[in-house]
Amino acid sequence: MKKSNLALFEGLVSIGGNTILFGLKLWVGIITGSVALTADAWHTLTDSISSAIVIFSAVMSRKPADDEHPFGHGRTDLVCSVIIGVLLTVIGLEFIIKSIGQLKSGTPVDFGLLAIVVTSISIVAKETMAQFAFWAGRKTKSPTLKADGWHHRTDALSSIVVLSGILVSSFFWWIDGVLGILVALMIFYASYQILSDSINRLIGEKPDKKFLQKINVVLAAIKPEVLPHHFHLHRYGDHIELTFHLTMAPELTLKQAHDQANSIEQDLRDKLGIEATIHMEPHEE
Repeated sequence: MKKSNLALFEGLVSIGGNTILFGLKLWVGIITGSVALTADAWHTLTDSISSAIVIFSAVMSRKPADDEHPFGHGRTDLVCSVIIGVLLTVIGLEFIIKSIGQLKSGTPVDFGLLAIVVTSISIVAKETMAQFAFWAGRKTKSPTLKADGWHHRTDALSSIVVLSGILVSSFFWWIDGVLGILVALMIFYASYQILSDSINRLIGEKPDKKFLQKINVVLAAIKPEVLPHHFHLHRYGDHIELTFHLTMAPELTLKQAHDQANSIEQDLRDKLGIEATIHMEPHEE
């Protein structure tokens, strides 16, 4: 299955599953009057929204490069991840506000057996969807799918917290409000991870050691005496642009240095799928 098709399939599965879970959780939340369950239901619905963003990202990333976007549309993935991260932050803030209101009211919540059953079903279903999204993310190397997986995971974790609270709710009247705050904190953490990863890639990331090792292996096979440094990496989905400096022997003619640089760029393109731009400079004795 193609990467874009896999992302599209994951998004459709997620939307269908989340819509069903949202209906079940909201129904139980309304019946019991629980802020935590109702908030958990809306958290699940936002997973459907994030999955719709995944589908949009998969469709947009298919578009080839054009005059206005010479490197393609691969960074649509990252922009969509930022949108999901911001959406999670807004949801977390709303949960905090509602939970504080519940604590101030001092009203206990009678959850009942139905809440336990629905919450348990939600935990299993959401973790299954999270594992599928993480797997699809590894296959496609898509940060948006990874973000969607974390969205599913936070929903599963929040449901675990809610279920734990339900089981001890008869002993503590304030448990519903406290659970809402705990769920919000988990959502904030997931949002931070998603935003930090996506924003770093949008700004421009430092190549990691494994990546540089692959580059150096290719260079050593061609010209072991060249000294690469000053790397700049830019990712556009599957398209990778790399610029770096190469220190070469000063006695080389301009044509010789240019031919060597061209040979290295072609090898990086053929072996690693990287479009490289090399700045040549003379080696100083």
